[in-house]
Amino acid sequence: MTKSYRLVVRGLALILLLALGVRTERQTKAAEGREADQAAITGVLNRQQAAWNRGDVDAFLVGYWHSPELTFSGSSGVSRGWDGVMARYKKNYPDRAAMGQLDFSELEFRFLGPDAALVLGRWHLKRDKGDIGGVFSLVWQRFPGGWKIVHDHTSAVEQ
Repeated sequence: MTKSYRLVVRGLALILLLALGVRTERQTKAAEGREADQAAITGVLNRQQAAWNRGDVDAFLVGYWHSPELTFSGSSGVSRGWDGVMARYKKNYPDRAAMGQLDFSELEFRFLGPDAALVLGRWHLKRDKGDIGGVFSLVWQRFPGGWKIVHDHTSAVEQ
């Protein structure tokens, strides 16, 4: 290898290392910047879980976007609009026994932009008549009043 060739290779290696360092620094700053958003979304989910466990479907639904454009996909199809999602919940969970005790777990966050996120996770209902649970994917949007679910896809999975 000639001396000039080695200098070129070393120069390219240095440029590559610097570029990777800048990228890593940007990724770290981006991740740090999303900790507050992740905490805010987790807070909404915690309030939803507490409301559900009190038997308060109305308070549970505060975490959803109150809009005719809200969508919910599940085993019975697609519910559209906040009123449609509320009707679905009240039909499927008419009383405390049907509601049981809710637990969210295994949350994964993917931020899709400054004001949008995808959250994957598991849900579990402990009930006297038999436990049920499954997985969900929630699309979140930041509004002036905070983060809200704009689309919910929830599926039951055998426990």
